[in-house]
Amino acid sequence: METVERKKPRRRRAFTPEFKADIVERCRRRVTAGRGRRGDHAEDHRYPRGVRRDLRVTADAPGAARGRGSCLREDRRYAGDVTSIATWQGWARLATVIDLASRRVVGWALADHMRTDLIQDALQMAFTNRRPAGGLIFHSDRGCQYPSGDFAVLARPNGVVLSVSGKGECRHNAVAESFFATIKRELIDGRTWPAREGLRRAVFDYIEGWYNTRRLHRSLGYLSPAACEAFHSHAARQAA
Repeated sequence: METVERKKPRRRRAFTPEFKADIVERCRRRVTAGRGRRGDHAEDHRYPRGVRRDLRVTADAPGAARGRGSCLREDRRYAGDVTSIATWQGWARLATVIDLASRRVVGWALADHMRTDLIQDALQMAFTNRRPAGGLIFHSDRGCQYPSGDFAVLARPNGVVLSVSGKGECRHNAVAESFFATIKRELIDGRTWPAREGLRRAVFDYIEGWYNTRRLHRSLGYLSPAACEAFHSHAARQAA
């Protein structure tokens, strides 16, 4: 009777830091080689026709967008994004503008489309409510509405520096994404929305009556955005 030789079990390699670094390096080489074959390296900083090309692609701007700490001065760095909400009338699009120092939603707009004027309305509300000084950095992801020329027409006269995330860096706009996750968990999900107008009223009540004024934020030391701004204002007066 012929005996079948059993294969020895493969010994698992210890997952050491050196082994992890080797895996990362191999993956990096594969990605680099693939991008070279496709010619992606020549298109890293290109935008579609009609799109502004003088944007700043900043890996660290704004630094607080990564969710670590906050800049201590309000109205210096904003972050914006757009999300979709289902209603019986169809999709509703919510655009927001958030102050990264206090996490306050300083501007927002809701409509049935994702055209550039949706984010323009949100930024215009922020300008009306806050009147920021020149040099404000507005950070967003790489959505086509934000680097458009129409959006720059509103931003440039107000001294706004437009900043976009690097390719594949979703962390840079984490504050805006975190707000959408919060509002969907606390307000949107679990309810039906027959009409966009009812959704608009609910979003207004949530932002102005709860999120900005009473909801506590761990990143702010368990203060609300309004209380955080009051604290910063008092500290500035004491230092003057």
